[in-house]
Amino acid sequence: MDFLEYLQYGFIQRALLCGSFIALLCSTLGVILVLRRFSLIGDGLAHVTFGSVALGLFFRVYPLYVSIPLVMLCSLGILKLTQRARLYGDAAIGVVSSFGIAGGVLLASVAGGFNVDLFSYLFGNILAIGQGEMVISVALSTVVLAVILLFFNDIFSMTFDEEFARVSGIGTERLNTILVLLTAVTVVLSMNVVGIMLISALLILPAVTALQLARGFKDAMLISACAALVSVVAGVFISLAMNLPTGATIVMTNLILFLTAFVYRVARQRSHAAKS
Repeated sequence: MDFLEYLQYGFIQRALLCGSFIALLCSTLGVILVLRRFSLIGDGLAHVTFGSVALGLFFRVYPLYVSIPLVMLCSLGILKLTQRARLYGDAAIGVVSSFGIAGGVLLASVAGGFNVDLFSYLFGNILAIGQGEMVISVALSTVVLAVILLFFNDIFSMTFDEEFARVSGIGTERLNTILVLLTAVTVVLSMNVVGIMLISALLILPAVTALQLARGFKDAMLISACAALVSVVAGVFISLAMNLPTGATIVMTNLILFLTAFVYRVARQRSHAAKS
């Protein structure tokens, strides 16, 4: 089947639209998290998302409605543990993620399993996104991107030197709170695209790909966004053509883009070194 013929189907259109918005969201936020060395928060919150999905299924509530507020609350917990309990970021993430995954396993055990296949939540099922899920994902992605744009200059300053930003009068504590909440929303929305187990890859890979090539912060965000969009669109079509899991195909496409950018950067450096 020709790729253009795929676009006639509603589920493909929803997958591409929803996936593109979430790709933009993950790639933009991912650059900030990677530069701040806080990228593993995505992995930690993904484990919490597993627990929140199990909680939603246990009470027979649509998991997205449970996951968004609960994961946002846990993201604040990570931030407070980092600030008040004298824990480094990775340790705080480990504490909260352990709670999330253990809670999810216990709930699944108590319930004796669920009628809904948890596999689709663990590894994503972007092709099964419904109209309502698409509207929620696009709307929330737009809001998160708008907030990042609104605070762009302050975020830029805090990303590279938080102490200087604080001295300059920027409300770094408020910005940190906003960033962890935005990350929580992003992680939950990404669940449908690549699944709970692969969320951190969607946050990290486009960002590190961009950092191989970019010459500035804005360049990094632009290249990261392009890499994420290409990976989602290519991943959807490749998975359809080859009958592969879509979420995993998107992540592998991201990995190929990163390796290509890395090899290009190394080759360029060697070329410059040889000329000098």
